[in-house]
Amino acid sequence: MGIFDRSIKYPDYWQEYADLFKQSVPKEFNELTFVVLDTETTGFDKTDDRILSIGALKLKGQSIQVDGVFDVYIAQNTFKKDSVPIHGILNNSQQDCISEEEAIQKFLKYAANHIIVAHHAGFDIGMINSALKRMGLPKLKNTYLDTGVLYKKTLIKSYLVQPKDHYSLDDLAEKFSISKKDRHTALGDAYITALAFLKILVKIKEKKELSLKNLK
Repeated sequence: MGIFDRSIKYPDYWQEYADLFKQSVPKEFNELTFVVLDTETTGFDKTDDRILSIGALKLKGQSIQVDGVFDVYIAQNTFKKDSVPIHGILNNSQQDCISEEEAIQKFLKYAANHIIVAHHAGFDIGMINSALKRMGLPKLKNTYLDTGVLYKKTLIKSYLVQPKDHYSLDDLAEKFSISKKDRHTALGDAYITALAFLKILVKIKEKKELSLKNLK
């Protein structure tokens, strides 16, 4: 959570976003909206690298909201050809690109005050926070959940089988028999993450009541 400095005049779109957090969160789990997020980037350095694309979709009532997905590509001043084999996004690709500021502004409107879900969420959140910092804005205010962490909570503890320290999105896709057809596109990875999150919720529900508190 970022500190909101009221002595600074922020843009109207940030004020509108921040004001949403004055509202109370729904008490019923099925009334919560989750924004499942993925970013494709030029690398893994949150300071020096940049976001190439942002993909997201919404879950509510433990089902994917098929309309209104979020899929934007960002015009680049920084470009690293070494990352192209992973995400396939070229500097001069045919994708319609918008500025980083416009992309972040659109994402704030889309994410609103909903709960963000991502695989290794700290990275995606960190990349967006770095973009916000370049724009002179505070950090994201959303609560967020990490499917990698949640998945580990579903594993049966045993002295015979030790869980790994790190579970990749590929690990979860294989575990839950999720197609990896669109792997390494932001929206494709967000979709895989959303399906994995739903599978994880089923496993958590077997042990305890589904609530935001029990997921944190």
